Amino acid sequence: QVLLMESGGGLVQAGGSLRLSCAASGHASWYSMAWFRQPPGKEREFVARIRWSAEMTYYAESVKGRFTISRDNAKNTVDLQMDSLKPEDTAVYYCAAQLTPAFTYSSPDSYDAWGQGTQVTVSL
Repeated sequence: QVLLMESGGGLVQAGGSLRLSCAASGHASWYSMAWFRQPPGKEREFVARIRWSAEMTYYAESVKGRFTISRDNAKNTVDLQMDSLKPEDTAVYYCAAQLTPAFTYSSPDSYDAWGQGTQVTVSL
């Protein structure tokens, strides 16, 4: 059984930083892992993605230059460093795992497993 567990959410002032971590278990390897977020009253949206076997990263335009995704293959973890946070970054953040290649990496439908989510709130 694939399990993903996020940690590191919380409340921070605008301009501050938070680091989210996702621990994965139950599968030997992954094609890629990603972070999505769901703001209040909105659809789930892509944030960042990293290939498991290559140092290739992808970001949503809204977070490019502020967020950094990284992985530790030995520990089976994926982190999201979030700097220069804005109130519009407020959302529930989800970790997702992709077991095989898909046509698009930014669609939630391309991912096979999800964590339970962690709340990030950015205040003015």
